[in-house]
Amino acid sequence: MKSIIFTTILVALFATNGFSQPANRGSIGEKSRVKIGLNFFSFDNPIKNNELDIFDVIKYAASIDMECVDITGYYFPTYPQVPSDEYIYDVKRCAFRNAIDISGTGVRNDFTKPDLAERQKEIQLVKDWIVVGAKLGASTIRVFSGPAIPKGYTWDEAAKWIAEATDECAEFGKQYGVMVAIQNHNDFLKTADEVNKFLSMCKSDNVGLMLDIGCFRTSDPYAEIEEVIHHAITWQIKESVFINGVETKTDVKKLMKLIQQKNYCGYLPIETLGKGNEKERVKTLFIELKKEVKAP
Repeated sequence: MKSIIFTTILVALFATNGFSQPANRGSIGEKSRVKIGLNFFSFDNPIKNNELDIFDVIKYAASIDMECVDITGYYFPTYPQVPSDEYIYDVKRCAFRNAIDISGTGVRNDFTKPDLAERQKEIQLVKDWIVVGAKLGASTIRVFSGPAIPKGYTWDEAAKWIAEATDECAEFGKQYGVMVAIQNHNDFLKTADEVNKFLSMCKSDNVGLMLDIGCFRTSDPYAEIEEVIHHAITWQIKESVFINGVETKTDVKKLMKLIQQKNYCGYLPIETLGKGNEKERVKTLFIELKKEVKAP
């Protein structure tokens, strides 16, 4: 009996190693429930050109009946430095008064830097903005893995230290109620297999996937999406996917059917890219998605 108990304890310790390792990291429920919203990168040019600010974009999202916004960190005027509490709470109050959830924020980090001291700077950037996210009431912070495999290293070597950095941020985020969403960005993480392998290396249960539908450049991006949807805690829903590298209009009906069949629950931020009127493009994709949402 004692040997059985001892073995059980050893197995548990080995399995957790101080963290939990869930097979399913995502927001999967008994039935799908979603809130469609806006990723601020859709208004990248107008914000950078000072034609719109954070408050304008929140109000626009509300005007077309969106339910949430993902406010990328670098649209705050002080980025990469954190904004004042006064500014953060002005943004939060604006969202509240317009019945808009702040689903997340994000930073432009690089965990593929081989030098530990340099990676620690990137980790600190994420931690600083986790605190901002918590003050905003955000559920997630989007992080990147990094642009590519560093010269002289293998994918596995780099993935190990990227996972360690991601875990450190995630455990810090757990203290603030903010989950870390690693984005597949056609950079270090290119395929569903790489996403699944990488997330299996992350030990924290406070890590999930920002599922970017436009960054799987394979013969069947929808199959790739299906392979990783169980890790998704937020999304970037785009107008186009890439099939064998060719930009192709997103099959919204097929995508939403997949999301609902897999019982995803949570936010679906839209990110439109390219030329054209930003407001019109966002509204067009929003209407398309909304039409395909079936009642739970």
